Amino acid sequence: MKKHNFNAGPSILPREVIENTAQAILDFNGSGLSLMEISHRAKDFQPVVDEAVALFKELLNIPEGYSVLFLGGGASLEFCMVPFNFLEKKAAYLNTGVWAKKAMKEAKAFGEVIEVASSAESTYTYIPKDYTVPADADYFHITTNNTIYGTELKEDLDINIPVVADMSSDIFSRPIDVSKYICIYGGAQKNLAPSGVTFVIVKNDALGKVSRNIPTMLNYQTHVDGGSMFNTPPVVPIYAALQTLRWIKAEGGVKEMERRAIEKADMLYAEIDRNKMFVGTAAKEDRSRMNICFVMAPEYKELEADFLKFATERGMVGIKGHRSVGGFRASCYNAMPKESVQALIDCMQEFEKLH
Repeated sequence: MKKHNFNAGPSILPREVIENTAQAILDFNGSGLSLMEISHRAKDFQPVVDEAVALFKELLNIPEGYSVLFLGGGASLEFCMVPFNFLEKKAAYLNTGVWAKKAMKEAKAFGEVIEVASSAESTYTYIPKDYTVPADADYFHITTNNTIYGTELKEDLDINIPVVADMSSDIFSRPIDVSKYICIYGGAQKNLAPSGVTFVIVKNDALGKVSRNIPTMLNYQTHVDGGSMFNTPPVVPIYAALQTLRWIKAEGGVKEMERRAIEKADMLYAEIDRNKMFVGTAAKEDRSRMNICFVMAPEYKELEADFLKFATERGMVGIKGHRSVGGFRASCYNAMPKESVQALIDCMQEFEKLH
């Protein structure tokens, strides 16, 4: 049976990315050695990092003066690296979900943290709109896509202070104006690579402004100077990321990824809104294209477990909602084919006919 992988992360990757990486794990570049056992300083591996950085810059149209880093520790480590490197006195945070809240918690160890707005009172079902960012804050931190709650900021904000963004789950799904940010980071296990590598896009002249001593490994400048090679980087996920970046370019680039994302999301949301058995959970204007969250309508609530079983038996994988929200979540990252979204829609319609 064909499996349709809607997992929220680690998540679906293009088939050719998996196959190319698997081949390199068996034999990297005809060297007779596995990608898993080569030195990160081997002459054959440096071109992998160089090309991945170049494709990052090309696909996202990153201007001069920015560095692209491949680090360990996940976005969760960035929650403290960001304030370590940028927070001198005060930082502003937009609280749009669990990950934004965790980032805010870490920042409080480094200085004053202002929560400019929050949608916690409605279980993060919308993105706050009318708020004021303190003009004297060192930076404003946003989480562009909220995987658990299915909300997304789909446009770059015009803010008069430096902006930092966690783009773990929507990077490469739409064009972004990198010049509006001093730092963009994310775990790669949604739209880029298997888990184990974190990407960071950092503005070089924003570094070195804080007065505190920063531990060597937590200082972005260390990794800029070392070209992501200060310590042993996660070799296999970086190689897989390169394969994904090549795939995105070959498929038409970020603009094409955005077109597909809109098409897939529109298809599934249309069915959720049409089908009396299901209800979308996020405010319509803030609905995520990456993580589509929905629940059973109140009068069909007792059929939730039945639908999950029904869909699973038909090859739908990973559609159970996050434990804090319940219901269902269909993650439609770049590698998710339209056919899989249609297969889920077919499931929903078939279930509707039965009940």
